[in-house]
Amino acid sequence: MMDWKSYSEALAPPPVPRRVTVSVRTVRAAIELVLMGFTRVELEVVLADELKLSWTQDDSPSDLSYSKRGLIQAYTDEWAPPQLIGLARRIVADGYAGTEVLPALLAEYDRGGGVGAPVKNLIFAANGPKPELVLRDAVNNDIQIIKNAEHCLVYDQFLPAEGLTFRHLIEWWRAREGLGDQDDRAVGLSLHRRLSASLAGNDAERLIFTTYSERYAKFGFGIPALIPQVYLHYDPYTLRQRGTRTGPLARQRMDFLLLFSDRQRVVIELDGRQHYADDRGIADPSRYATMMIEDRRLRLAGYEVYRFGGQELVRSDAKATVAAFFDALQERMR
Repeated sequence: MMDWKSYSEALAPPPVPRRVTVSVRTVRAAIELVLMGFTRVELEVVLADELKLSWTQDDSPSDLSYSKRGLIQAYTDEWAPPQLIGLARRIVADGYAGTEVLPALLAEYDRGGGVGAPVKNLIFAANGPKPELVLRDAVNNDIQIIKNAEHCLVYDQFLPAEGLTFRHLIEWWRAREGLGDQDDRAVGLSLHRRLSASLAGNDAERLIFTTYSERYAKFGFGIPALIPQVYLHYDPYTLRQRGTRTGPLARQRMDFLLLFSDRQRVVIELDGRQHYADDRGIADPSRYATMMIEDRRLRLAGYEVYRFGGQELVRSDAKATVAAFFDALQERMR
């Protein structure tokens, strides 16, 4: 592999304006400017093994009909700005950036927000008692589930630059369940059934999940996965153990999470009566206020939060309403 310090010194960077425009075109051009410094053989290794990008084309990345630029574009085909920014961030972090262009684009993009810290633990699809966790290594933030692990899923793979797509989940599920002899569709259906099991008894959540799942058939498995029942907070004590009516951490689970990149995270919540009323069905301002406090905390941390009212999802046009929302969200992320 080439000496990146020498390459950086040899390459005369173009002037960088004080403010740069962040778009698919500008980010892609800046990424290509850096990666084109590799040889064709080196580039295959960097993209697949070091940056861990997923190949989604029908042929092989070793097909020499791909130029270096064509290979980069094939790996990042139809990526939206958040996905390209995730890749750019990884290129800079790994020391590949040979010009000031990528850091300038990242600085401008970060003005728009996003979550500042990378994903470390993804525990989701809980369909039984809450898992009991311990910090196996507090210095490294390594956790271990010591009880009820069979009732939840843990995505323990490196989060790719393009966020967490359904294709990534399929590959993880295939390895986890030993389904190597089955095609993507069969593995995806198996995973869909397991994820759906975490929504048992909640028809409104199931409507959201099913409507989004239909998008995999329409747009392919390369779109962000809709991840249900994701743990956000973890409080090891029950309210009875604490001797209080409320715990220190409200909303321990998010209804749904979409990871458009390592920083662009969208939370989708369904508000049933329990979010604003007590057990007797009487309006509870305190309960509603707690929910709003948590929303503010999430938004200030860089998450985007979207809520559906329970009544929206019992109407005759509920499915169309949810589908239109996901269409608009996808367009917004482009």
